[in-house]
Amino acid sequence: MTGDPLLTVAGVWKSFDEHSVLRGLDLQVGRHQAVVLIGASGSGKSTLLRCINALESVDAGTIVLDGTLDVTDPRADLDAVRRRIGIVFQSYNLFPHMTVLDNVTLAPRKVAGHTAARAAQDARDLLERFGLAAKADEYPDRLSGGQSQRVAIVRALAMQPELMLFDEITSALDPLLVGEVLDAVRDLKAGGLTIVMATHEMGFAREVADQVCFLHDGVVLEHGPPDRIFNAPAEPATQEFLARVPA
Repeated sequence: MTGDPLLTVAGVWKSFDEHSVLRGLDLQVGRHQAVVLIGASGSGKSTLLRCINALESVDAGTIVLDGTLDVTDPRADLDAVRRRIGIVFQSYNLFPHMTVLDNVTLAPRKVAGHTAARAAQDARDLLERFGLAAKADEYPDRLSGGQSQRVAIVRALAMQPELMLFDEITSALDPLLVGEVLDAVRDLKAGGLTIVMATHEMGFAREVADQVCFLHDGVVLEHGPPDRIFNAPAEPATQEFLARVPA
């Protein structure tokens, strides 16, 4: 990474009851980088992303965006956090009683204070960009899984975040639909958006990541460019994990 990081995670601990999920984890993400988190289930990937977006509080440590916004400060404005840091989960979480357009425009109108006309135009532009223009007036139950996940991505992008978090966004999809969602992430990467993504799609991680971070027992055990991590991992735990997952 060169220059100042956009995101700095320093010494973050997070426990649930007596179980420590994150154990003093450190991570830096450069501007316009795509950082991919890999690791076994339970290694802390999802918890880390939820802490970055302030959906979970931390027990210790700091998470700072752009050197100014301390997400872990109890006084932090959570609306400001979520305007600047978007997140998409493996479940789409679309409001079933609202059309696609209403799902996408809700936060810009209610949180960012945009007029209905501006929010609608921005939403339609985004839906067009992701091949969803014809679905603007549909309800979520009329969408495929891939379309629903792309709408979830568009909804997050409608707030114009500086950082996007993706948490296993293809794991609930039929294999035939995975490609269209990953294409959407490729488009965002090509456009220079800063991305942190947890995934089990190792081929995709090889292709799009600037840095791959292997999480193990709540820490970033090993990180580096994808060629090194996948072809010459230094840590035995990384070697064992990669030997067990599809290429």
